[in-house]
Amino acid sequence: MSAYWQMLVSYVQQIPWVSIADSLQWFFMAYFVAINLAYLLLNYISAYQIVRYMREYRANYLPAGLREYQPPVSIILPAYNEETSVVSSVRSLLKTSYPAFEIVVVNDGSSDRTRDALIEAFGLVRVPEAYRTRLQTEPVHGVYASARCPRVRMVDKDNGGKADAINAGINCVRYPLFCVVDADSILQPESLSRVVRPFLEDSRVVASGGVVRVLNGCTVRDGMLDKIGLPNSWLPSFQLVEYLRAFLFGRMGWSPMNALLIISGAFGVFYKERVIAIGGYRTDTVGEDMDLVIRLHRNLREEQRDYRIVFVPDPVCWTEAPTDLASLRNQRMRWQRGLAESLWTNIGMLCNRRSGAAGWVAFPFMLFFEFLGPIIEVVGYVSMIVLALCGLVQLDVFLIFLAAAVGMGILLSVNAMLLEELSFGLYSRPAQQLRLFVVAILENFGYRQLNSIWRFSATLRWMFTRRKRHSWGRISRDGSWQQSHKEEVPVSMAASSSAVSESSIHQ
Repeated sequence: MSAYWQMLVSYVQQIPWVSIADSLQWFFMAYFVAINLAYLLLNYISAYQIVRYMREYRANYLPAGLREYQPPVSIILPAYNEETSVVSSVRSLLKTSYPAFEIVVVNDGSSDRTRDALIEAFGLVRVPEAYRTRLQTEPVHGVYASARCPRVRMVDKDNGGKADAINAGINCVRYPLFCVVDADSILQPESLSRVVRPFLEDSRVVASGGVVRVLNGCTVRDGMLDKIGLPNSWLPSFQLVEYLRAFLFGRMGWSPMNALLIISGAFGVFYKERVIAIGGYRTDTVGEDMDLVIRLHRNLREEQRDYRIVFVPDPVCWTEAPTDLASLRNQRMRWQRGLAESLWTNIGMLCNRRSGAAGWVAFPFMLFFEFLGPIIEVVGYVSMIVLALCGLVQLDVFLIFLAAAVGMGILLSVNAMLLEELSFGLYSRPAQQLRLFVVAILENFGYRQLNSIWRFSATLRWMFTRRKRHSWGRISRDGSWQQSHKEEVPVSMAASSSAVSESSIHQ
């Protein structure tokens, strides 16, 4: 036994640890430089596009008398156990300034009072409406309509997941464009008009997405956003900055290249027939929103069609962010799994000769930085700490690496906050701006690393459980945004500095 141990020690001593440590340092440094250069490039593209957008569309783009030229839109709300928020969401949509629309709420086998709350609030009754099964879904029990609110209908069906619920809604809608909105979200009166605008301006557009912002800290009365405020707790505040960074810099940067790979499931408009042509939403993935957009790119590229998938920065959809770590963990792990599933099932798009910027730029970015990023980041932190403790990496080198990583994260977060203030200015009070600045700094100390650990764990789980089907997942929501908050600002105050706010204005 001692001889075996001596042989093992001798073998370990022969390993060139110093050379390995140097190689790891160079690898992590190269990856760090590459990912941050990519983010900075997206940052500058987004800043230029938003400034240009604000200059061209600061005022309402259509006079009131010409609003009837806008195409009719069907709004689909998939709802699963959304008793606390679904009624407010529907009331918000009913007050939109859009001329012709319908609202189809899909109750996906909720186990709470979601169905009953809708029936009571809008006087829904079951009607003998023909249901065309163009997309296969779980059994539908009935369609409900309201004489009091003719725009509102409800599809009651067995539970099949969010994608299955949206497919059922697509089967039921009457108009050529459909907009998917989460049942815990609030739209503003002009949001739908602005997100539909690309379809009016360019006949090639097949999908359009808008900004999603954190509703926590705001006040909603009678389905309308009454006051804009910041969350009272740290966790939703971190997510607020995260959403600003993801939407204003991430998605806005990809849009001009026609390389946008994701439109948020909380707020997006699609051309119905094109979605049906590719089989609707896939029900065997938890990332149905990203998967749909990638398949649209892939299908249209294969057919050699001229098309556009765009992002519009000011149609705002407000959604409630998780307020506890367990819910946030479930959400981020589900998002990471959805990313992995979407990339894996569409891997043929990677550097395909017909895939354009979506396959040659955006897809590799998502694969190497968003999918593999958490693995490399977690392994990098652990490796650098271990090597520093073993004396194989100089302490000052490790501290410089750590400071650079955290510093770049702070720079991107603060840039997103500043761009929001210079363009849309929803949080105009000095106290709010100061708090956002503090949050933009603090999120890089623990919160971002915690997200990386969750995403790292989700990636490993996906690798070993790829064939396992996952459900909606449970995200606890308290609906507290329907009550008063201490730190609030009237929407009218924000309107003076924002085109988005002129009509009452992350995930």
